[in-house]
Amino acid sequence: MNAKLLIPTPEPRIARFETLAYGMFIHWGLYSQLGRGEWVQHLEHIPVSEYAKLKDTFTAADFDARAIARLARESGMKYITLTTRHHDGFSLYDTRGLNDFDAPHSPAGRDLIAEFVDGCRAEGIVPFFYHTTLDWRWDSANCSDEKFNEYLDYLNDSVEVLCANYGEIGGLWFDGNWSRAGADWKEDRMYATIRRHQPEAMIINNTGLDARGALGNPELDSTTFEQGLPKQPNRSGWPKYVSVEMCQTMNSHWGIGVNDFNYLAPGNIIQNLAACRKAGANYLLNVGPTAGGAIPAYETAALRRAGDWVRLLGDAIYEAKPTEIQCQGRDFVLRCGEKLFYFVHDLALVGDANVTLGGNDAGPRTLGNLNAPIKSVRWLDNGENLAWTQNVEAGIAAVRCSGYPYGVNLVVRVAEVELG
Repeated sequence: MNAKLLIPTPEPRIARFETLAYGMFIHWGLYSQLGRGEWVQHLEHIPVSEYAKLKDTFTAADFDARAIARLARESGMKYITLTTRHHDGFSLYDTRGLNDFDAPHSPAGRDLIAEFVDGCRAEGIVPFFYHTTLDWRWDSANCSDEKFNEYLDYLNDSVEVLCANYGEIGGLWFDGNWSRAGADWKEDRMYATIRRHQPEAMIINNTGLDARGALGNPELDSTTFEQGLPKQPNRSGWPKYVSVEMCQTMNSHWGIGVNDFNYLAPGNIIQNLAACRKAGANYLLNVGPTAGGAIPAYETAALRRAGDWVRLLGDAIYEAKPTEIQCQGRDFVLRCGEKLFYFVHDLALVGDANVTLGGNDAGPRTLGNLNAPIKSVRWLDNGENLAWTQNVEAGIAAVRCSGYPYGVNLVVRVAEVELG
């Protein structure tokens, strides 16, 4: 009989990343001036020379990095991943002679990544750098092997600029290897460049919509779930502990879409954040700033409102880890030390029948595979103690989950379970 396969211990940088839990993704660049999403150049077949003229009107007049970092902090987010360069090849940072297709050579006249890093540090937010590996200016997906190798040298030099000139960062988030499937992207060289300058940085490379959760190069520190709820992986026997992160748009575009009205509501954000933490995954939620670099009003309001919910929970979001406790429906339990946090969905709305709509019946909900004795159960939002029964030997408990009082709906309500 084979020995039981062990789950590897996460390296310190990965363990820290998992406690960040909730982050802001920002897609902002020249495409933001057109307001039709970040793929507008490719999808509308805009010639490279024509698209490049957008640099001449890029002012970043409304970009306030510290204000954005403050919004993230006040919304319960611990890190921000910003597009330092997207597929159009335009860099928000000073490329230091690699080319002049960057923010310092535009009317903005500034190194916007330097501002971003300073703003994050001032607000206690961890800065992460998104960097494309696909580049339409180079036609990197279709060019000859010789040209592709030349491009990879340029890409590696670009990444080194980011790693060497902005102090310690949280990590680098790459995107685009899927554009040239099967090619030798010289990942080992690029990741070695990162480790030389940023040994504690997370390295993430997006596997795209068709390969959510896929593993890759041994240096990668997290899998990605683009636009899809994550699953907790079975890490037994893995040579390295790799974390999980879901990234998602607020509407149907990563860059701003001025005629896209299909936005997530605060309740959607709460449910998705909860679903990510159930799987032990981070949730990276995207916003698309305006042409000038401001976060639009709706995204700002939605993030702040969801942040009100996050503040009610504290350690239940950031520090708690998944458990094997069995729950009904979408409910689940996380553990933080000797405390359990019970996330309860679809509670009844309590009120006069003439004005109250929706919700399932309140009442006992069963927990299985729970062998530790319970001492108390209480809602985190109002401190109300909940009645419970337990058969410790059978590993079964039942908690009577009261419904929401009229005027209250937390979408996902959390109870702290203290073990005795």
